[in-house]
Amino acid sequence: MQLYINGETRRVDQVSNVADLIAMLSLTGRRIAVEVNESIVPRTRHATTTLNEGDRVEIVHAIGGG
Repeated sequence: MQLYINGETRRVDQVSNVADLIAMLSLTGRRIAVEVNESIVPRTRHATTTLNEGDRVEIVHAIGGG
């Protein structure tokens, strides 16, 4: 399936939901925010939010500071 991730086209295999994509990108356990087609996906819905061909996914890393 082809997705647009942070503005870049990527072909991903065996990814059916946001949690799968996060795992594939080695981002599991990191502080991130995910948006699919301009809608924020809460962490509690990562496993139940299905991804489809052509979806636009934005992933933002939280950076701590002080």
